[in-house]
Formats: sequence, C-alpha cells, structure tokens
Amino acid sequence: MAETKKRSGQRAAEVRRPEGRRAETKRAAIVDAARETFLANGYGVSMDTLAAEANVSKVTVYNHFGSKEALFIAIINHELDEALKEGVQIVERQLADSEDLRTDLIHACREWVAGIAAPAIMDLRALVVGELRRFPELGHAWQTRGPLRFHPVIAAALERLVKRGDLVIDDIELAVLQLSGLVVSPNLVYGGYGCPLTDDVRDQLIVSGVDMFLNRYAVRTD
Repeated sequence: MAETKKRSGQRAAEVRRPEGRRAETKRAAIVDAARETFLANGYGVSMDTLAAEANVSKVTVYNHFGSKEALFIAIINHELDEALKEGVQIVERQLADSEDLRTDLIHACREWVAGIAAPAIMDLRALVVGELRRFPELGHAWQTRGPLRFHPVIAAALERLVKRGDLVIDDIELAVLQLSGLVVSPNLVYGGYGCPLTDDVRDQLIVSGVDMFLNRYAVRTD
C-alpha cells in the first residue's frame, strides 16, 4: 500500500504538463471550475466530479496537474497571487520611497487586508486548515504563496526606510509580524469563525494599527 502511494506520488511529480497557449487556457479553465467545486463540496470531492465540472475528461486533469492535491495547490497559488498582487505592487512602487509614510502604509495595508480577507480567500483558507493533518503540503503552499510572498516585500520596504532614516527597527522580521498582527490577524480570526468584521471596524483597525506601528518605530522629529 505504502509502495503504491509512493509510486503514485512519483508519477504525479514526474508528470509533464502540456505546453503552449492552448494548454495554458485549458489549465486556467480547470483551475476556475475546480475552485468553485472545491468551495462548494469540500476537499473530498472526487476527480470525476472535478473533471465533469470543468467539462474535460479525468485524464485531461491528470495530464495537466498529476493529482488532486497538485490541482488544489495550483488553485492556492493562483488565488493568493491575485489576492496579494495589488498590495505587493503598492508596497514596491510607493512605500519604500514614500514621502508620506503614514498615508502610503495605510494604503498598502488596506490592499493587503482587502486581498487576504476577501470571502473567497477566507473560504479557501478554511479548506486548507481543515486538511492540514492529512495534507500538510497544502499548508506549506499557503504559507509560501501568502505570508512568505508578502512579508518579504514589506520587509524590504521597511529596511529601505530604516536606511533612509525614517524608521528605527532592530528586528525587521518581528516588525512585519507585528504589523500583520495589528491589521490582518483580527480579520482572519473573526472571519475564520464566520463573523467577518464590518468595513468600518476593519478600516479603524488598519488606521489605528498603522498609527501604533509608527508610534513604535517612526523616527521622532519633535
């Protein structure tokens, strides 16, 4: 049994995906259909159902992804890339060279929260959390494409602001976690239990969280 699973995993790892624009379009269509199917039915949904909802054969799904787990990870990657894209761009374009640090940091945090706390992303996160014991790779994929994608971008901007003399931060990684805890975590906690914060409370948390962060780390001019 274990050997069978090993061989199956090896086949999934060795799968050579179809290439070209048509193949990319097909993969995107499968990911879109599979996302909705997973969210509606849970991770236990069969590959037959996933293929039927995508209007392709099961063989086609395996040809493109190799396994249900790989398909789900492709969904995680796509959804988190889209959710964090705007926030990443704002941080990279504006924050590191900001002339109005408070305004730009609030703007970046609003986009960060809007992406990661969106209802569809929260639903997908709940599925990942529910399968962590059986499939820890899903949690690794989420961590890699979520926090480990966005946090280094924030860290790089903060480091540049430190070098510029706008901030005093001894531990950049800790500071990023603190900022995340102030503006992101409350949304994940309450939203994860089906009680999402109101838009007004969410924005108050962002603004006050940024003010608390800058009160701790910004260089005082008075």
